[in-house]
Amino acid sequence: MKTGKLLLLFSVLLFANSVATAQIPSGKIVYERKTNLYKKFKNDDVKEWLQPEDKNKVDVFELYFNDSLSVFKEQESDLKERMSWATSKNTVYQNRNRNYRLTIKSLWGEQMYVEDTLYKRQWKITDIKRNISGYKCRKAIWKANDTTTIYAWYSEEIMTSTGPESFYGLPGTILGLATEDGGVIYFARSVEISKPELTALLPKKGKNKIYSTKELKTKLEKDFGKNPWGKAMISNMFGVW
Repeated sequence: MKTGKLLLLFSVLLFANSVATAQIPSGKIVYERKTNLYKKFKNDDVKEWLQPEDKNKVDVFELYFNDSLSVFKEQESDLKERMSWATSKNTVYQNRNRNYRLTIKSLWGEQMYVEDTLYKRQWKITDIKRNISGYKCRKAIWKANDTTTIYAWYSEEIMTSTGPESFYGLPGTILGLATEDGGVIYFARSVEISKPELTALLPKKGKNKIYSTKELKTKLEKDFGKNPWGKAMISNMFGVW
């Protein structure tokens, strides 16, 4: 009799734990982004000025989220960064209830504020699974264009539809994200279950000029689009991220 009761209690506890795990609505995720600079800068002489030890650049970001809002930002650090110019570090605020996105892009030390609706992506969900930071994840695929495919690993154990940069739209939180060639990879280092105060983290627009994505792209194409380096900069700034 006692054995039966113990088994019943154990089953109840397991069920309660699985339900609690599957209903994580808010928290903080720390992502490591690894960028292969040989793949990013594809010109033939890249290896002449880029040393092998600098081939893979690592940046760290934080994502704060609840059931409707998210703030994605670079993790603050006192360490001196090598080759800080080589990768972008966007701050992205998304409000899924309002279909609203605010992105702060850095251009040569100047912050450019871009307001727009949320990106719409057509995901193909697969049956491929893996574990990331202790969470069961499923693989999804997005064909960005003829040359770029994005792989995402999302977990339904974290119920909010969100992820790094501007990515969302899957039935769970994206813990891994990568280009098909592995040139850029986001990977969740840690997941913290909490109730972050997102209001305090919201970007302050102040008196900064606010652009739409189309307006900023048009402006930069007019100012810099005639130069090869300008075209590369614009392509990078308005890529899939």
